[in-house]
Amino acid sequence: MAKRRVVVTGLGALTPVGNSVAAAWEAACAGRSGVAPITRFDAKDFPTRIAAEIKNFDPGQYLDAKEIKKHDLFSQYAIAASQEAWDDAGLATANYQQERMGCILGIGIGGLPVLEKFHQAYLEGGIRKVSPFMIPAMISNLGPGNIAIRFGLKGINYTVTSACTSSTHAIGESYRMISEGLQDVMITGGSESAVTPMGIGGFCAMKALSTRNEEPEKASRPFDRDRDGFVLGEGASILVLESLESAQKRGAKIYAEVMGYGFSCDAFHITAPCGDGAGAIASMQLAIKNAGISPEQVNYVNAHGTSTDANDKTETLAIKSVFGEWSKNGLLVSSTKSMTGHLLGAAGAVEAIFLVMAVKNGVVPPTINHENPGEGCDLDYVPNKARQAKVKVAISNSFGFGGTNGTIVVGELK
Repeated sequence: MAKRRVVVTGLGALTPVGNSVAAAWEAACAGRSGVAPITRFDAKDFPTRIAAEIKNFDPGQYLDAKEIKKHDLFSQYAIAASQEAWDDAGLATANYQQERMGCILGIGIGGLPVLEKFHQAYLEGGIRKVSPFMIPAMISNLGPGNIAIRFGLKGINYTVTSACTSSTHAIGESYRMISEGLQDVMITGGSESAVTPMGIGGFCAMKALSTRNEEPEKASRPFDRDRDGFVLGEGASILVLESLESAQKRGAKIYAEVMGYGFSCDAFHITAPCGDGAGAIASMQLAIKNAGISPEQVNYVNAHGTSTDANDKTETLAIKSVFGEWSKNGLLVSSTKSMTGHLLGAAGAVEAIFLVMAVKNGVVPPTINHENPGEGCDLDYVPNKARQAKVKVAISNSFGFGGTNGTIVVGELK
């Protein structure tokens, strides 16, 4: 069977910089940070007391009171973002077979808040204080499971858990499902909600987080000399993917085309990337080959760009290796984590939405807080201010613990 073309027809987002796609995109283009002091718990004794939290979220807009109690935050976030994407794509009136509609989400950690809540309840009151809803609320596959129940999706349904590459892999695998003719519509993306004492505490113990507590909006500074770690973020972003033929047949609005997908593993270290960038290089090269394009056709890279020394230098090295002279003479690179923080398993999904919007609107969001280039960081990172640019083809990178890598390619529909 010939490879089918895959397009994006719906978007939904709940992010630290905005609770809808329109709000998040406007904030990203304006260079506004979503990082602030932690409100979810008392962090006064933690080395890091800042995070990129969701603000003013009301789950009652999407779920009744009984249902809210059954869902961890990551699942509530996923439901909210999926509803926006579903409505945006107009799927309520689409005539698809339910068995040809699936959902794959990327979720790195899952229901950490629920786990911590009921562990404390157990310590204080014993086993009788543990809810029968604890397990369904916390397990990560209930993210896509609850979306399937909500919209009647009877096709493939599972969670990808591959650390910070989770939702990029989810989008890539959803693209493959449609491209290979196994499904016609995929709800995909990612969700995460790990701003908890153990979530923050675990990364603090690794000395991975920024401690710029007095200037939270300046804490996430990818590729900058004065970066001191990443900022933990949370939220969800959802994309609706369809076959081009089906989308055109029903007259759907089309944002962009998903053109290719690449992946690799460093097979090197549990947390550190391979210093020569070999895994990142392989992932980008495979995605570009899969899309059937040359590196010089790519206008923009939404970088993984975590604001850590190891990632930023290694990713820059990998981009230069893949794109050669083009990396210095036309290619734009930016890290929107400078504004959203790092959403772990959901990072690739929000960045995929920014990628799609960059292609659609001809605007590249900036890397904010970029004041002095870090050692080995010498590309055009679109510092501090969004840039008008014709973006015909763009890629998004995600790299995760265990050396797992993913890259997607998005472009204008031709």
